[in-house]
Amino acid sequence: MNSKTAIFATFATLLALRGTAQQISFKTEYMGKSGYYYLPPGEKPREKIGDRKGSAMVYQGAVSIPLSLKTNEDNRPTAWGIGFGGAYASLRNQNFSEPMVSEIMNLQLGVYHMRPLNYRWSVRASIGMGVFTPSAKFSSISFKNVLASGSFVFIRHLKPNLDIGGGLAINSSLGYPMAFPAVYLRWKTSGKLDVNIELVEGLDMSAGYNLSDHMKLSYALEMNGQVALLEKDGKDMIFSHQYIVTGFRPEVRLQQTRLTLTGMVGLNLFRPAAYSERTLKGVFAGDNDYHFSASAYASIGLKMNF
Repeated sequence: MNSKTAIFATFATLLALRGTAQQISFKTEYMGKSGYYYLPPGEKPREKIGDRKGSAMVYQGAVSIPLSLKTNEDNRPTAWGIGFGGAYASLRNQNFSEPMVSEIMNLQLGVYHMRPLNYRWSVRASIGMGVFTPSAKFSSISFKNVLASGSFVFIRHLKPNLDIGGGLAINSSLGYPMAFPAVYLRWKTSGKLDVNIELVEGLDMSAGYNLSDHMKLSYALEMNGQVALLEKDGKDMIFSHQYIVTGFRPEVRLQQTRLTLTGMVGLNLFRPAAYSERTLKGVFAGDNDYHFSASAYASIGLKMNF
């Protein structure tokens, strides 16, 4: 599997995994201009594709609302809830000789359930539906842009600060139901210096220092992305746009509120953006590994916990 496909598979697998916390979040991301490259199969060096280049702006938000929530004597939650998420990516491509997706809109709605099985194990399930389009025009949405997803994950509570899990995620990204492995990981240390690793809604790794009760500075690595389902040259296609970013991430918890202001300044390390046929063979093909090279990265966001 090539690198772009690996990132896409991870993203598709985690579409239906949602948190149980009551939270609203918004974030704006900027990825600076960089060249467009092709990575041939095997050990061959990557090739720059002419003078093609591009940058990107991504706007995304999410809401997670438990409908019912209770905890047992071990402080394990039993919860039902709904989650809604949306993202809009503006891809500012330049010097492309063939049509290239310039905007992506993703909208997702899901229902989740989590309950403890015993002291060491919990189970988490979800089902959802989303719209993944190469346009922000609602009038252009068709059935081909709709993707259904679900997941069933068993979670092992190894320590109070460490949960790992695995199971199956099913979605219709290939035009028919397809099962992928689902992976769940949460590990967090506390104190002045803390480390946090999460593989739930994407990848988020950070090592941070609490400067005060209301301010924290972390060095972080994140992975995220968007997908568009479309028709191109008479074929059903997937356009995937993913990115791995790293940098310093300050967080400021506003006094006497439940708001946290976040930001990040650093590098976009790797930004695959390419078409693949909406088939198992097309997604796993070795000739579709096109990506933008490293560039500057910055983001700003706001979170509110209830």
